[in-house]
Amino acid sequence: MVHLTRIYTRFGDDGECMLGDGTVVPKTSIRVGAYGAVDEANAALGMAVVECAAEGEEGAIRAVLLSVQQDLFDVGADLCTPIGADEQPGKRLRVSPEQTTRLEGVIDRFNADLKPLNSFVLPGGTRLAAALHLARATVRRAERDATALIAAEPAATNRHAVVYLNRVSDLLFVLSRVANASAGGDVLWVPGANRTDGPR
Repeated sequence: MVHLTRIYTRFGDDGECMLGDGTVVPKTSIRVGAYGAVDEANAALGMAVVECAAEGEEGAIRAVLLSVQQDLFDVGADLCTPIGADEQPGKRLRVSPEQTTRLEGVIDRFNADLKPLNSFVLPGGTRLAAALHLARATVRRAERDATALIAAEPAATNRHAVVYLNRVSDLLFVLSRVANASAGGDVLWVPGANRTDGPR
């Protein structure tokens, strides 16, 4: 269990920080960037949570988002701690395939009653849908950063963490559609909508 007594330590004043295994690295490290992006994504989910009503369908969305926030802390902890060559199974907190499978079930449940799309969706609609789209885009960036980490340090990075991030972005897209469903539906992209120089 984490026990915090002091908020500032001055340790990072010279541009370095400590990973979960005690290794000291520059704050510009690709690994620090990856788990930092996950932290940012989690904060974006928090903004979506506060847009949810407490009851009904939005209450159900809120419960899912709160659960995902817990998992995203797992993802951050996982990426913060490189996999050691001698790491024993279960010794460190690692994202598991079961977490992704559970998320896929949630996606399927919310997606079941949505109408098929015939165009791409623009971020917007209700305040909740807009917040979910912003969170989705932020998670996508975290996924890209984590993917870059895997490319740089494949043996030291848990691929399941990246897979989980991918599913979170899918979930947030579906939830944004659910949030808009009762308010007139999605805002759809019209290719060339503002062009006057030819067919769209």
